[in-house]
Amino acid sequence: MNWSLGKMLKTQEGVVLALTAGTLVLFAIFLPSFLTAGNLISLVRSMSILGLLSLAMAMVVISRGVDISVIATMVVSVSWVLVLQRNGVPLGATLLFGGLLAALVGALIGAVIAYGEIPPIFATLAAGSVVYGAGRTWLFKLEMQNVPPDSSFFTAIGNGQIFGIPVIIVVFAGFCVLVHLFLTRTRLGWALYAMGNNPAAARNSGFAIRPLTVGLYTASSLIAFVAGLLIAASTNSINARLYNSTMIYDILLIVVLGGIGLNGGHGRVRNVLLGAALVGILLNGMTILNVNFTTQNLVKGVVLLSAIVIDAILNPRDEQTSQQGDL
Repeated sequence: MNWSLGKMLKTQEGVVLALTAGTLVLFAIFLPSFLTAGNLISLVRSMSILGLLSLAMAMVVISRGVDISVIATMVVSVSWVLVLQRNGVPLGATLLFGGLLAALVGALIGAVIAYGEIPPIFATLAAGSVVYGAGRTWLFKLEMQNVPPDSSFFTAIGNGQIFGIPVIIVVFAGFCVLVHLFLTRTRLGWALYAMGNNPAAARNSGFAIRPLTVGLYTASSLIAFVAGLLIAASTNSINARLYNSTMIYDILLIVVLGGIGLNGGHGRVRNVLLGAALVGILLNGMTILNVNFTTQNLVKGVVLLSAIVIDAILNPRDEQTSQQGDL
């Protein structure tokens, strides 16, 4: 794709890029604390965690799906890891169990969507409630699960640096590279675009749509698990209330605002980076301005609704290819 500035400014990506630059300049001018080193590091760290969750969502949306259950999977799997670790289970085993739990949840959700032919938004919305409820009933009781004070693993991730760059940012950058290569250089990545454009045609072209769907939602859950580990390392805890927070809307806002259409079939990692940058700067600036939580949600809701409307105009749904087929 031609990355010339003139062409970009005529696209949604270009508009978002201009808005990001404009917002950055305004906050830099009118908020003296915005450009401080501490605030910028905090901004990029928070962008990295939201961006990682948005990468998982982006892959699903490209295939013409959606995964509302990612926050529930993240909260439950990481909370269980911390409970097991405090009970004396070795770190490696706790990470393995947490990852397997996340993978199992994702695989089951993908199977329900692929073989039960249930629309993804309903399947993942219901699955999120089931996963969260089951986790609170059988795996942990307290909403807040703290990282054990002697956990060098979480300390290294939360406070460590690689060549002067926080580990959390490095992890996000690594996943950006991996997802980019997967989408652009592999047959499975191309299959996601084919599924998003026309599921029936993708199936007729030889792509195993059902198994691919199961694998896609499994990958989404595993990425959510990694994001949860980063949150726990960054804050020394994981709060189950995240499930009832607006985080899922922040993720959708990043994906849609960045230019990944909900109708599927298009989008790149750079779209996630653009969306994460704008949303991260906006949230950071409103926090510095002490904008109350309700007003922040109002602003995010208006921006998300506007982005969805613009997406519907720029990427109208083709009814001839709207059948989910194997999905």
